Amino acid sequence: MATIATTSTKTGACLCGAVRFESSKVPAEAGICHCDQCRRWTGVALMGVTVPTESITWEGVEHIARIQSSEWAERAWCSKCGTNLFYRVTAENEWAGGTEIPVGLFDDPNGFALKNEIFIDQKPDTFGFTGDGRKEMTRAQCIALFSDLGTT
Repeated sequence: MATIATTSTKTGACLCGAVRFESSKVPAEAGICHCDQCRRWTGVALMGVTVPTESITWEGVEHIARIQSSEWAERAWCSKCGTNLFYRVTAENEWAGGTEIPVGLFDDPNGFALKNEIFIDQKPDTFGFTGDGRKEMTRAQCIALFSDLGTT
């Protein structure tokens, strides 16, 4: 996992507050994924921040439900209110070690710079993000880049 500048300590929670988290290593960069799974999981696209897994302190872990959503990753949600909590690579490879937390879960969701959009060719035509300075990758480019994730 690449080292990225971090913001100050950030906290967050699910909709009902049964699950809370805190990390002092929250990157200042966010990304968006438009893949089929993220669109179905969130209802639109996953706008998230990859936080080092070991830096996150969770409260209410008994309310965290999980599913192995692919060969290489899991998704989690609050079992009380259904809020999507995180996406995490579970395969042992160079992409492991981070937990993708949706930006909207942070108590203060400000201060993130949008740096990439992946699966851009699967983005619905009903919306678009403006601004410059972010990398865009198609599904084919992402699959090529992450092709090693299916092998553990």
